[in-house]
Amino acid sequence: MLAAGALAAGVLAGPTAAARPNPADVAAAMDLPSPPGGADVKVLLFYGSAAEGDEPPTVDAGIEAIERIGGTGPAAQHFKVQATDDAAVFTNARKMGSYNAVVFLTGGGDVLDPDQEAGLEAYMEAGGGFVGIHDAARAEPYSDWFTGLIGARPVGGPPTGVQRATVEVGDRVNPATRDLPLQWQRPDQWFNWQQNPSGTVHTVARVRESTYRPGTGANGWDHPVSWCRDYDGGRSFYTAMGGTASSYDEADFRTHLRGALLWTTRLVRADCKATITANYKAERVTRPDRPGQSDQIGEPHGMTIAPDGRVLYIGRGGPNGNQPVVTDWNDPNVGRGKGQIHVYDPKTGNVTLAAELDVFGNKGSGDELTKIEEGLVGIELDPGFEDNGWVYVYYTPFSGLNRETQMDTRQVSRFTLDRATNKIDPGSEKVLLKWPAQVHSCCHAGGGMSWDSKGNLYIAVGDNNSSLFSDGYSGNNPQPNYKGVSFADARRTAGNTNNLNGKILRIHPEPDGTYTIPEGNLFTGKETDEGGGKTRGEIYVMGVRNPARIHVDKKTDILYAGWVGPDSGTPSPTWGPAKYDQFAVITKPGNRGWPYCMGNKQPYRDRNLPDPTKPLGWYDCDHPKNESPNNDGLVNLPPVTGNNIWYSPQGGAPDYPRDANGVPSYKPEEASYLLPWLKGGGQATMDGPVYRYDAGSAGPNAWPRYWDGKWFVGDFYDQDQPRNAVVMDPKTMGDGGLPVHSESLKKIIPTGNDGIANLMDWEFAPDGSLYVLDYGRGFFTSDEHSALWHVTYTGGAPTPAAANLARKAQ
Repeated sequence: MLAAGALAAGVLAGPTAAARPNPADVAAAMDLPSPPGGADVKVLLFYGSAAEGDEPPTVDAGIEAIERIGGTGPAAQHFKVQATDDAAVFTNARKMGSYNAVVFLTGGGDVLDPDQEAGLEAYMEAGGGFVGIHDAARAEPYSDWFTGLIGARPVGGPPTGVQRATVEVGDRVNPATRDLPLQWQRPDQWFNWQQNPSGTVHTVARVRESTYRPGTGANGWDHPVSWCRDYDGGRSFYTAMGGTASSYDEADFRTHLRGALLWTTRLVRADCKATITANYKAERVTRPDRPGQSDQIGEPHGMTIAPDGRVLYIGRGGPNGNQPVVTDWNDPNVGRGKGQIHVYDPKTGNVTLAAELDVFGNKGSGDELTKIEEGLVGIELDPGFEDNGWVYVYYTPFSGLNRETQMDTRQVSRFTLDRATNKIDPGSEKVLLKWPAQVHSCCHAGGGMSWDSKGNLYIAVGDNNSSLFSDGYSGNNPQPNYKGVSFADARRTAGNTNNLNGKILRIHPEPDGTYTIPEGNLFTGKETDEGGGKTRGEIYVMGVRNPARIHVDKKTDILYAGWVGPDSGTPSPTWGPAKYDQFAVITKPGNRGWPYCMGNKQPYRDRNLPDPTKPLGWYDCDHPKNESPNNDGLVNLPPVTGNNIWYSPQGGAPDYPRDANGVPSYKPEEASYLLPWLKGGGQATMDGPVYRYDAGSAGPNAWPRYWDGKWFVGDFYDQDQPRNAVVMDPKTMGDGGLPVHSESLKKIIPTGNDGIANLMDWEFAPDGSLYVLDYGRGFFTSDEHSALWHVTYTGGAPTPAAANLARKAQ
C-alpha cells in the first residue's frame, strides 16, 4: 500500500481514519475478484454528500453526462452506469466486485464510515478504477489514504464564483486529453491546492493563472487541474473541473471524462506514470579524471550519440594539471590547449580518449583581454557514421594563430573514427570550411551542430564580439579595434551579411571533404548593394549572439536554437532591454535581430560617433540597416523575426508598453512578464532536443511516449533558470509565438552541487534514454564535477496490463 500521508499537507488523520478496519481483512471477507468487473463493463457513480441542504445541480448534470458517455449513441462506450447516494454499497461484496470503476461526484465532508472506506480501499487494492470530480477532493478530510487517492487537497472551502480561464493541455496522448485543444478556454470554479501534487501524480492538464483571478493560495505557473496515477493496486483519475452544471454540457468536458473512464474501467491502456519523479533514475556514468590527466573528460562542451549508443563528447581545451594557462602574447604557446574527444561505451561502461586536437583556447578567466572561449566547441557524426566512421568537429586550431594580428581561424573538419578501437586518426582530417576570427578579446564561439533529414549540416557560430564596451546592451560600439579589426561591434559579425560569425550556417558536406550550399538559405552569396556589400551563401540564420546549442527535429526538419544575451542586469529607457537569453523555433531562414533587436522585436539604440556614449535613434526591427563603419555586407538587412522564449534577470518574457513608433518604455515598473515559469539572474541558454518516441528502437528505459514532440529548453545554471519541456503551437511557433505549455524537469534531471548543476548539453540516445553533460563548477577548466550523466525511465509500461483489459479491448 502506498504511504500517501506525505501528500496530505495540512490534513490530519482524525478519529475516522484511526478506527478504520484493516482493508486486507475486508477484501478477504468481500471475496473481490481481481480485477473487479465482469463480462459487462459497469460504472458506479456515487453522489452521497455530508453537506446539508439541497442537492447541487452538478449531480443531475453529471449523472446525465456520464450516462450519455456510457449509453448507446455514436460516441458512447457501451457501459452501464448505476448512480447511488447510499455509501453502504462499498461494503457490499457482490456489487463492488461487479464495477469496473467508481466515480465520486460528491460534495465535501466525511461521506464514508470506516467500514465503507475500507471497502473502497479493498476495491482499489483488487485493481479497481476511481474517478474523482471537482468537490471529491474535499471528501474524507481526515483520511490520508483518500488524500493519496485524490492526489491533493484544496485550500479552504469550495471556490466561490465562476471564472473563464485557459487550461493548458500538456498530455497529448492520454485518452482523457489527446482530443482536447492545446489551449482550452472554459468557465469553471478553480481550486488552489494546499500542496502541489506535480511529481507525485501524472498531470495531464494545468490551468493558467494569468487568465483568471486565482485568489488566496494561488499555486503559480504550475497549477495542476487534472491528473492520474496508478494507486494502491488500481487506477485513479481526478479532475478539479466540473464545478458547474454547465460543464457537463460541454462536448470537450465530456470528452475529458470519457477518456478518464476508458482508462479507469480498463477499456484502454494509458500511461499515468510519465511525469512522476520517482519513475526516473539519474546516474553519473563517468568518473573524475585522474590527477593531471583527461582520461575521462575534458572541459565539457558538447556531445553526440552514435546509432549503437556510444556517446562522443568533447572538451573545449581548458587547462588541467598538465596544461598551464599561458596568457602572455609574447610566448609562442599563448592560448595553446588540448581539445579532447572522448567516447563512452554504455555496453562496457568504459571511456576512451579518442583524440586530442591542438587548439587555441587554453586561456583563463579574467578581464576582457585575457579570457577566451575558442577551442574545440562542436561535434556531430555523419549520417552514414555506421559505414564510414566520419566525425565532424568545429574548432579553432592553434596552427592558425597569428600572434602579430591576434587573429585565428575557426573551421569545420571531418575526421575518421576507428569504430573497433574508438580512436581517431589525426591524419584523416579534411577541412570543409574555415573563416577568420579575432582572438584579441573575448568572446562567443557558439558550437552547436545538427543535421536535417536531407543531409544538411547546421553549424552555430558565435558573434566573436566583446561584451565589455557597450555597457551590457547592444554590442554596437564601433571604436575599439586591434590592428584595424573591431572586437566590440557585432555589426561587423552577427549583423553583417558577409561574415560567418554570429550566424547559424547550413551546408551540405560532400564525400570528398568539400561542401555545397543547399537551396533555400538566407542568401545565395551573389547579392550585392551599391556600397559594395556582399553576402555569404552559407548563412541560414543571421543575428544570433552566442548559440551554444542547436537541434534539428528530423521528423519536421525544423531548427530549434538558443543563444546567450548581453550582460546588462536592468532595462534602460536610453539603451534598450536588459540581458535577454533566447530560444527560437526556426521554420525558415531569417534574421533573429542581434545586435539590433532582442526578444519579441524589442529594439536597441544606435550609438554616436565619435562619442559612443551618446545615443542616436532606435533601431527599426522591421527595416534594420547596418550602417557600421565595420560592415562589409549589405546595408539593408532582412526584417527581424521575434523569438519564442526570452528571459532576463527580472523574469520570463518581459514586455513593455510601446509608443507610437513601437519603442518599448523599458521602465521596470511597467513590465509585464508573459512566461512566469522563467526567471533569470545568472543565465546561459542551453537548447535541448525535441524528443521523438520511436517504438521500434525504444529500449526498456526509454522516456515514455508522453514526451513525444516536446521541446527541451534549459540553462547552464540550475538556481531559478529553466530546465523545462515545452509545447509549441505549430500555427504560431515559426513567427515567434509563445509556448502554450511548460513543465519543469528539475526533479527528473537533478539539480544542485551533487547533481547536474551546470548543464552543458543534453541528447536523447536512439534507445530513448537521455544523456546530460555537466560542465563542472569552475570556468575554463574541468573539475571533479565535470561528468556525463544518464537519465533513464524506470516506470514500466502503460496500465492496465494488456491481459487485464476489459472485454479484451484494444
